Amino acid sequence: MPNLLRLHTLPQDEQILRAENRELTFPLSKETLDLIENMKLTVKKAPGIGLAAPQVGHNLMLAIIHLEEFGMPAFTLVNPKIVSKSIKKTSMEEGCLSIPGKFGIVKRPSRVEVEGFTEEGKPLRIKADKLLAKVLQHEIDHLNAILIADKFEK
Repeated sequence: MPNLLRLHTLPQDEQILRAENRELTFPLSKETLDLIENMKLTVKKAPGIGLAAPQVGHNLMLAIIHLEEFGMPAFTLVNPKIVSKSIKKTSMEEGCLSIPGKFGIVKRPSRVEVEGFTEEGKPLRIKADKLLAKVLQHEIDHLNAILIADKFEK
């Protein structure tokens, strides 16, 4: 049975949120698979649309994308990397579960292509635009120790 995880927030948890995250190897351990189930429950209950492992205290290259309310099933990204992005950028207001109550305008590429793996170890390639592109970039930023507060437009 999955458990809710504590969300790590600024300023008290900055060290873990800004630490280097390590790639995972396959097959994933039972501990990592349990972490994924716990992250899925946590992001759903938060409520959030994405959650990266550092946000729950684990410095791993792992994120959950949770856009069910927008008609897309939740999915896991393991070791994701942005492999291409559009030159065109668009701005959107973003918030973050690790920076509660703070929102700001963030300018990001309007389209991205991401490679990674499913939790089963199958290669994954996602071409995204609109909200999915923004969420993927936001969560991959977390995995690279970048927070939206670093990107807020002045």
